[in-house]
Amino acid sequence: MPAARDSVMDFIRPHCSSEAEEIDIFLALQEALANAILHGCRGSAARTVHCEVEIGPSAFTIVVRDSGAGFDPQVATHATETGSNLTQHGRGICLMRSLMDEVSYRRGGSEVWMRKQRGMPLSKAIAGQEGQF
Repeated sequence: MPAARDSVMDFIRPHCSSEAEEIDIFLALQEALANAILHGCRGSAARTVHCEVEIGPSAFTIVVRDSGAGFDPQVATHATETGSNLTQHGRGICLMRSLMDEVSYRRGGSEVWMRKQRGMPLSKAIAGQEGQF
């Protein structure tokens, strides 16, 4: 996975406006790829993970799709958000949601779609979160 992740980041990196933006995308991408390999492909080298990246004028869009059966993201994140998750799974979804502006699941949970606004100044990001702490 590191080689695939690094190839995708080599494509994205020149378009990042800051190191913080790059790190957010890197961590979310790494988590999405790890989930696809571990859960979707069950670690099988015979299965394939697809990653698509679109860099538009206002946002990065990343889609990671695996050939697995999918899952219900609401069930997976509910236990983590309520503090009742005693397993090692589910926290990555919350991490991706905290790093990206939009995260959604399609194809029955076998595809994650992530979007990050490009170049949002830190002051705007902080101002938009007033009262959310």
